[in-house]
Amino acid sequence: MPTFARTVLAPITVEVSAGALKRLPELLADSRISSGGRVAVALGPGLGESIAAELDHLPDATVHTVAPGSLHSAKELTKSLRADHRVDALVGIGGGKLLDTAKWAASDLGLPMVSVATSLAHDGLASPTASLERDGVSVSYGVHPPLAVLADLDFIRQAPAHQLQSGIGDALTNLSAVADWQLSHEVNGEPVDGLAAAIARTGAEAVLRHPGAISDESFLATLADALIQGGLASSMAGSSRPCSGGCHEIAHALEALHPGLATHGAQGALGALVCTWLRGDKALFKELSAAMKRHGLPRTASELGLQIAELATAVAYAPRTRPGRYTILEHRELDSVALERHLTEMMHELD
Repeated sequence: MPTFARTVLAPITVEVSAGALKRLPELLADSRISSGGRVAVALGPGLGESIAAELDHLPDATVHTVAPGSLHSAKELTKSLRADHRVDALVGIGGGKLLDTAKWAASDLGLPMVSVATSLAHDGLASPTASLERDGVSVSYGVHPPLAVLADLDFIRQAPAHQLQSGIGDALTNLSAVADWQLSHEVNGEPVDGLAAAIARTGAEAVLRHPGAISDESFLATLADALIQGGLASSMAGSSRPCSGGCHEIAHALEALHPGLATHGAQGALGALVCTWLRGDKALFKELSAAMKRHGLPRTASELGLQIAELATAVAYAPRTRPGRYTILEHRELDSVALERHLTEMMHELD
């Protein structure tokens, strides 16, 4: 009898711990990524200098300092790496922008890529996408996911609070994204990858119900696990569906209409709260609201620096940011007047 299975593209090694960076040479050798430590290391400015000082355990590594976050910088990194034929792999060490830049360069060259996260602003540390600025606009590119993922809690606990809050928001959005995916399945027959959905939801629920704060190592480890699971879920699904629904449409709309208000993850969490309210899921709404309050994420228009009418306009605009994706926003088809009424009612329910 034949056995049916599928191959999942996933990291061969994942480690979330304090001091993970110091164990990088061991990981490279044990995972057969680079037995001799002949790797290129991409670092960003600022924290990159202190990290570079800790790379004496990789004496054969070549260090590349990049200004991360743009397609131009990714191409410049690619150009530098192409000239060095001794390199076995690319190690990106830094935050989300740096890791996205490194993922793009590694994919362009066909190099194995190791992701070492020093902050947790979003699920890019393990995802198959890279968000890079091109001509002033953020564009998502499909890339090979990292072959190994490390999250060093020694560095992560030093990250700015707003970056960690963004990561919390990004993880929590998976709850709304999976619900939107299921809605599209019920209404339109869109296929749902049940395993990818379960992985994304499980990580998000762990963050949702963890009682700790961003100062707690156990919470940071849970957050890192959730973001890695989100990236893995996207790889399994072959799209961002398990991690991006109406919540991220709202975040993109806010960035288009009111740039600079908050991080993408924080705006996505508010989007998830709005979508959960519109979905009528009162139990999840209560839990999500409590978690956002606990971690200092904006839950109201005023906390974001907007009037309710302005937020309603952004929510009405949101479906335009992702044509073809069906979420609760497309399902309800509410105009800004109706949305303003819903948002007013929602905010009266917040404790």
